[in-house]
Amino acid sequence: MVPLARKTLVYEWRRFLPSALAVAFSGLLLLVQAALVLGIFNSAAVYIKKSGGDLWVGYPGTQSIELGRPIPRDAEVRLLMDPDVARVEPFRWIDGDWRGPADRGGVSVFISGIDTRPDAMMFADVLAPELRSRLDEPDSVIVDRSDLDKLGLDVGSQAVINGKRVRIVGVGSGLRALGGVNILTSLATARRLEADNPSGDVAYYVVKLRDPKLANEVRRRLQPEGARRYEVWTQRAFAHRAVTYWMFETGAGLGVIFLAGVVFLVGAVITSQTLMGAVAGSIREYATLHALGVGFHSLRAVVVKQSAWVGAFGLVVGGIATSLIIALAHRRDVPVQLDALTVAICAVAVMGIALVSGLMAVRALRHADPAMLLR
Repeated sequence: MVPLARKTLVYEWRRFLPSALAVAFSGLLLLVQAALVLGIFNSAAVYIKKSGGDLWVGYPGTQSIELGRPIPRDAEVRLLMDPDVARVEPFRWIDGDWRGPADRGGVSVFISGIDTRPDAMMFADVLAPELRSRLDEPDSVIVDRSDLDKLGLDVGSQAVINGKRVRIVGVGSGLRALGGVNILTSLATARRLEADNPSGDVAYYVVKLRDPKLANEVRRRLQPEGARRYEVWTQRAFAHRAVTYWMFETGAGLGVIFLAGVVFLVGAVITSQTLMGAVAGSIREYATLHALGVGFHSLRAVVVKQSAWVGAFGLVVGGIATSLIIALAHRRDVPVQLDALTVAICAVAVMGIALVSGLMAVRALRHADPAMLLR
């Protein structure tokens, strides 16, 4: 029955093409939706993932970067005393109010005060040493190139943050933040832009270890006991915490799951209807096979196998279309991201749509009565 299912698809491809396109469109929607979700929510961890630290130290219980609070300076001393710690780098994160052209009004910005040395860890993956060195100029800032239009300015332009004048000295790529505009500046400039922290304490310390494989062991050793004044996380754990917080604690993740369920349901209904139409179009052929002694069980198997082939074809077409759309999104600086696990889950969902549609289309076989051949 497998050769029959395949040969029927080849010779009657016009009947099954709408089903394959419906599956491909469902796969495209699922993959693009997943890519957008991962891209948008992973931007909450852009500070962590784009940096070179092995450990992060911050206020106890912090769920995401923007929820951090200043921690005592003596934390840096204890970190440096550990023999496995190679380097400790402060990271100053503060909220800001950006005032640019009069016709743009105010914009909420996230100010990241970072070390300007060429080998600094913060944003090491997206800032070249030459671009980073421009922050040595007092009151200089760097923004993501995709945010220039939002700010209404260009490189060399001036603006006001928290009442202090700053100048854009460069643009980077991959710096977009979730919920606002990310502004990079030096630690000294960030300190001048922070109005409500007279002690000068920073929110985070980024730690580089001599051996990154010892991250979990060193984290446990550096974690204070009893009344904790700060908490230590591995880079991976802190990034996962930030993404999870934005996906589920804010309620946005539930909306995504609901939308994925809608896509699956609509895709299954549309595909099943097109498959039922294809089966109905071949009902006389199925009736002939039944008259020759082929049982309904075998005929059902043919329909299900046809739906599996339709799903495989739709998966390939949807995957190619998704690749093109994601490539275009990257060129337009749209935050999209896909990994192997997500692609595998979407592939299983797409094949599920096809198989569920096939099972629903089996109902059309009840009309495959050999008596109809006499009409």
